[in-house]
Amino acid sequence: MIADYDHGDVDIERPIVEQAGFELVAAQCKTEDEVIEVAHAAAAVVAQYATISARVIAELHECRVIARYGSGVDIVDVDAATRHNILVTNVPSDWCENEVADHAMALLLAVARKITVYDRATRGGTWRWQSGEPIHRLRGSTLGLLSFGAIARAIANRAAGFGMQTIAHDPFVEEDEITASGATAVSFEELVTESDCLVIQAPLTPDTHHLFDEVQLRRMKPTAILVNTARGPIVDDRALHRALSEGWIAGAGLDDIEEEPAKIRDWRPENPLFALDNVVITPHAAYYSEEAISTVRQFAAEEVVRVLGGQAPLSPVNAGELVEARWSRSA
Repeated sequence: MIADYDHGDVDIERPIVEQAGFELVAAQCKTEDEVIEVAHAAAAVVAQYATISARVIAELHECRVIARYGSGVDIVDVDAATRHNILVTNVPSDWCENEVADHAMALLLAVARKITVYDRATRGGTWRWQSGEPIHRLRGSTLGLLSFGAIARAIANRAAGFGMQTIAHDPFVEEDEITASGATAVSFEELVTESDCLVIQAPLTPDTHHLFDEVQLRRMKPTAILVNTARGPIVDDRALHRALSEGWIAGAGLDDIEEEPAKIRDWRPENPLFALDNVVITPHAAYYSEEAISTVRQFAAEEVVRVLGGQAPLSPVNAGELVEARWSRSA
């Protein structure tokens, strides 16, 4: 059962699943109750944004695998899945590594060079370079990266082409590894205070939720730009609105906002950030290319087929914690 998807159809997934001898049911669930209603008898659940909580998992009596369309698994209560001996899988982040890195740089450049500000002014009849002032030179400035995984490293490589110096904070990566990649390892406090452009590329966890709140935003440089190509709730939108309105920081580029509209049925664009000129917002599209979407859909469907067919998954999240290797059981 596909709990939800926003790519229009399941024409890639269906032949993979059905040719393996299984039935595919596709739904558009926005609530836990909807997931339970459709998936209670499913052997496998694939989800994009739908919350697969402990309450949902307790009702999935036949489920052997929960597969995520994507790399992050915060929509799934992995601990609950493990307790119920349900395997959780994801898609390795290289499926959209180049797309997200390109998008992060695009947001950074759009904000730094005031592209949308100039565009609006020009369309309104103002033909003056001064309509975007002040703009500061990127070469020689400091790019800060929160996390230093594959995508963050790809961003650092792109930023180097603009002459930027990279600092990074990642408590799960050794300092020597960061240094070997051409960046400087710093503390979180140094990342916040020293970055001219700070890119968030960390997963959403209880520790990173609202990590960028009023306290941290006030500590950033008044000329700094914040870019979030990770998950919206890592940034406190109310605090960010104040920061951008009152000049605590210069601008922001966001690929998601705190309420995560893709998870809300009948969402309305009422976030006050939309009214500000010094923020560029895209609809959680950093991962998107036609090639990336095809890859993530195919991988998730094949992961389900592998598990239900008795094979080990290629990208398990909790396999080492399960009491029983569920894929070893006959379908």
